[in-house]
Amino acid sequence: MTDRATAAAVGVLFLVGTAAGGIGLALQESVVGKDDYLAAAAAHPDRLATGVLLELVMGLAVVAIAVVIYPVLRRASERLAMAYVVARTVEAVIYILSGAGLLALITLGEKSAAARDGTTYSAVGELVNAERDWAGNAILDGVVFTVGALILNYALFRAHLVPGWLSVWGLLGAVAYLASGVLVLYGLEVMSSPQVALEAPLALQELALGLWLILRGFTAPRAAPTVVDRSLRRPVSHAAA
Repeated sequence: MTDRATAAAVGVLFLVGTAAGGIGLALQESVVGKDDYLAAAAAHPDRLATGVLLELVMGLAVVAIAVVIYPVLRRASERLAMAYVVARTVEAVIYILSGAGLLALITLGEKSAAARDGTTYSAVGELVNAERDWAGNAILDGVVFTVGALILNYALFRAHLVPGWLSVWGLLGAVAYLASGVLVLYGLEVMSSPQVALEAPLALQELALGLWLILRGFTAPRAAPTVVDRSLRRPVSHAAA
């Protein structure tokens, strides 16, 4: 793939992942966000399953982003390129585990509805839902997703692959995202206004980055400055010297 095609593919994958994740989360919250979420899961299994499917699509998209952009990032640093692949792969694994837990709620809801006493199923459902919240809003936001964003935007900045303001925006947004994950870890309410406010800058930056890569591609590398080879009396680039 040419750099232009790679940039366009990465941009499309960013938009696909963002759209799938946003719609999937909305569908999931319309079920598990209710007070009696086990009954809601039993009543709307298709809605919850679709939300999980879209979450898995997002997981595939984030891994594909890292794989497609790897040859370009490798020019700046092979270690950074490989670390980005690892970070996004771990992120996808968390999405898979979260999705499996949500699908288990469908079974729990059906069993709870059929049982005379659904206390046990409710307790298990609470554990499953809590695991999803901790994994998605503390571990993912506070470590895995944030590390991936830091690696990507640092590599982009280092190699001058996008305008500096765009990669710096991503770095600052990642720091704010990290803060939201840490605050959730210490008791901040999940999906509260402070969490959304801290996570919004990076979410908007990823949309802007995706659109930039589709419309403009990667920035052309800067030309190497020239020096004069006095023995030959002709300009020579630093790379050749």
